[in-house]
Order: sequence, then structure tokens, then C-alpha cells
Amino acid sequence: MPYIQQLGSKQAAKNPANGRESAADTSEKFVQNLQALEEGELAVDVYETDEAVVIQSTIAGVRAEDLDITLSGDMLTIKGERKRDLDVPEHLSLYQECFWGPFSRSIILPVEVKIEKIEAVMKNGVLTLVLPKAHKERTKIISVKNEEE
Repeated sequence: MPYIQQLGSKQAAKNPANGRESAADTSEKFVQNLQALEEGELAVDVYETDEAVVIQSTIAGVRAEDLDITLSGDMLTIKGERKRDLDVPEHLSLYQECFWGPFSRSIILPVEVKIEKIEAVMKNGVLTLVLPKAHKERTKIISVKNEEE
């Protein structure tokens, strides 16, 4: 089963003297942006029922334990890597349409979900996430008391 964790918000430390991020933080962001350029984006289907938000994605060639699924606030992120078993020299390739390498996808959830009830299942190369909705009352009738002087 894929690993699911909830993350808190994380902000970069700023130099108190000038209010700017440190060189290390700036370098880390540069590397993350560079890696993002080399990542594939995972195709997903997202739909909503009365009880849950459901996300499905075809992830053929990836083992369930090699997926990293995180929930931070209302953002769900799926990351993984499709590894090629055979190393084919580029000059021998006639077609290369399959994506090999790291991929990720972040999805903003439309509603609050019950974190402890999230289910993730991989079957026949299809990942299905079921995120039960946290039904909270959004409308409350407020009665007004009549106090006579």
C-alpha cells in the first residue's frame, strides 16, 4: 500500500538582517525547480460522489511501495518513478513514447476529507484513492431570543 502522510506548512528561514532567504534555501529551490523540469506529470481522473472524492490514475510499471502520496492542507500529491528494466542506447531506439523516470501530480481537493479514512489501492496498474468527505455542517439556524426591557 502506498505511503500516505500529512504535512504541515513549511517556510524557508530568512536572514533576520535583511529579510531574505539564505543562499542554501535559494539553491535548494533552484534544484527543486530543475528537477521539476525533468519530471513527468501524472494523468489523473478526479470525481466526487456524495460521500467521497475519488482519484484514479494509470501507473503501469510502478510498484505500490514505490509511490509517495502526501496530503498537506487541501493539496494531495502523488510522486513516484517509472524505472526502465532494460537500458537501450539512444541510437538503437526507433520510437520512445513511454515516459521513464520520476513523475508527480498535485491536486487541490474541493472539500475537506477524513485523513484517517483515506484508502489507496493499486489494481492492474491503476491507482485508486478514495478520500471520504468530512461532512461538516455549513448551515446553522440561529434562533433569536426576545428579551423585553
